[in-house]
Amino acid sequence: MKKIITLTLLVITSLVILSGCQKEENIELSMNEVVDKLYVGLEDNMPMVGSTEITKDNMKSYIGIDNLDIKEGVASEALIGSIAHSVVVLRVNDKVDVEKAKNDIKENANPRKWVCVEAEKVIVKSKGDVIILIMSNNELAPKIESNFDNL
Repeated sequence: MKKIITLTLLVITSLVILSGCQKEENIELSMNEVVDKLYVGLEDNMPMVGSTEITKDNMKSYIGIDNLDIKEGVASEALIGSIAHSVVVLRVNDKVDVEKAKNDIKENANPRKWVCVEAEKVIVKSKGDVIILIMSNNELAPKIESNFDNL
């Protein structure tokens, strides 16, 4: 009986450990679709925003670095310059070290890029091959983060 219990516990422990080793799945939506989903339920509190495709030429102004190897990217920012709000989603290429890229963005993104205002909260996260940079106010940023976590 003790052997059965010990063996059962060993199998359960192994399954728990191995389940933590699964690779995170990639988000299968386009970056524009991701942005749309990030704002679901926030319509009443959102500033008017516009979207811009991220390219090598404009990348530095949105994420603070210009050498990230991306497949696609979109920035969604307030259309009024005195509102500090920017959400950038990027799908990186396969060989990119996502953790290093997140650290580089975190170190170089400028929450004062609007000159007269500053983002209250800066969040950099990833899910699979998608990295998100959120620079916004203390009310919106965590809600956008939560929507990203639920993708």
